[in-house]
Amino acid sequence: MRRTIIVGAGLCGLVAARTCRDEGREVLILEAGGYPGGVIRSERRDGYLIEHGPNTLALRAGHATDYLEQMGLLGDAIDANPEANKRFLVREGRLVAVPASASSFLNSPLFSIVGKLRLLLEPLLPRGDARENESVADFFKRRLGKEVRDYAANPFIAGVYAARPETLVLRHAFPTIYEIENKHRSLMLGGIKVAKRRKREGLPKTRLVSFKEGLAVLPNRLAGELGDDLRLNAPVRRISRDGDNWKVAFEEAGELKEERADRIVCSVPAHALKSIEWEGLAESESLNTLASAPHYPLAVVQLGFRRDEVGHPLDGFGFLVPEKENLRILGTLFSSTLFPGRAPEGHVLLTTFVGGERQPDLAQSKEEQLHDLVLEELQGLLDVQGKPTFRNLIRWPKAIPLPDSGQDNRLAAAKRLQDANPGLILSGSHLTGASLPACLEGAESLLSENG
Repeated sequence: MRRTIIVGAGLCGLVAARTCRDEGREVLILEAGGYPGGVIRSERRDGYLIEHGPNTLALRAGHATDYLEQMGLLGDAIDANPEANKRFLVREGRLVAVPASASSFLNSPLFSIVGKLRLLLEPLLPRGDARENESVADFFKRRLGKEVRDYAANPFIAGVYAARPETLVLRHAFPTIYEIENKHRSLMLGGIKVAKRRKREGLPKTRLVSFKEGLAVLPNRLAGELGDDLRLNAPVRRISRDGDNWKVAFEEAGELKEERADRIVCSVPAHALKSIEWEGLAESESLNTLASAPHYPLAVVQLGFRRDEVGHPLDGFGFLVPEKENLRILGTLFSSTLFPGRAPEGHVLLTTFVGGERQPDLAQSKEEQLHDLVLEELQGLLDVQGKPTFRNLIRWPKAIPLPDSGQDNRLAAAKRLQDANPGLILSGSHLTGASLPACLEGAESLLSENG
């Protein structure tokens, strides 16, 4: 038997299915929900295009770019508005542009004189010692100073992971930054060397892209290739060993059904692992470790306004809020600035994030309360005068898996489970990394390492 059953049709599961088919294997992919893509979902409503999860895909020369090209999607990708290169942070209750050059850094009100001087010392600092489990917060404080930690690292982590920098381990959350210090000692000097090398080799800059109908075009294309080999609304209830093979019991149209395969790829979120009954699994206690990845609730509030009722020019990607500012939102994307077609003519779409590790209880507030608190804070920060012409709320009770100090234990638990159970491959963003490029590359590499 050369058949793979894949549990979960998020991006990692869909990529795994495509890879298995390329290997000449028969594939069946089972998804509990009603659409493919996991957190990637795009929806048109009342003239607005809303994203339930990620809003952009970052492309450099390499795997993600090559993958889109192989799928015939690279030509359909649309680049973010050049204005999106401009980012804002909140300082003392107002939006301040993040410096984009040395001269703008020196004149920027984002950091104090003391903070700027401390940051400029970075090239002189030695490489850190015993940094294996150093947190993102400790790393930025050590290399760039307390002010950069509080007014750059803190909001950046809130924007990427909806978390605090004290929680995340740098080596897992941002391996590239970790390697730059390892190899070059200084972030600044290392960054200059990397930029020169890329320029010398003619490598393009990172592209932020989406598609005309949103990022869901990517998983929908992968799902379309699978045809009847993808079953939606088919939650898996039990996975059991059957000699050298596996049996998977799942519900479909009110019936309990069973399929067999010689290989199982389980790409469900970490928190969903224990919703499946596992029978005959060696090292089964490792499942508890693997399922322990922390996830905090996150609310995504999308509001549309008449353009002439928003005073701010919205000339950028959006803004992030440092925790020290004591606001109730994590940040806002200027969605209709990012890509065309996200709002009706004469209107704008703003996507705001609430909750995460910083204020998890807020994410669970009543819908009206969430809309009101977001509107109140946008009125102060963006000079919003009118009432929303569009409102939408998306809740993620368990949002992004955080690579905290337990990540090494979880990776080791996944390896123990795979080594002890031939034919079992564990995937998903809690193992590959949460970014879309990490899911694209990680899902394939996990198959090659364990296939």
